[in-house]
Amino acid sequence: MSMERKLIFLAGAIVLASVLLAVYQNQNWLWLTGFAGAHMMFASATNMCPLVRFLTRNSKPELS
Repeated sequence: MSMERKLIFLAGAIVLASVLLAVYQNQNWLWLTGFAGAHMMFASATNMCPLVRFLTRNSKPELS
């Protein structure tokens, strides 16, 4: 799986989980959704994403 796909999957999972938690638990979980969205906007504007750096350092090499 490419780094872009990993990042999109993880961001989508965070947004989905926080929305479900907001619906079923507490609306304050929507702050996590807002933070994830702000982070994606920041990463696209600056071309710097700490999550990509973390995944790159901690991922196993892909087999061809």
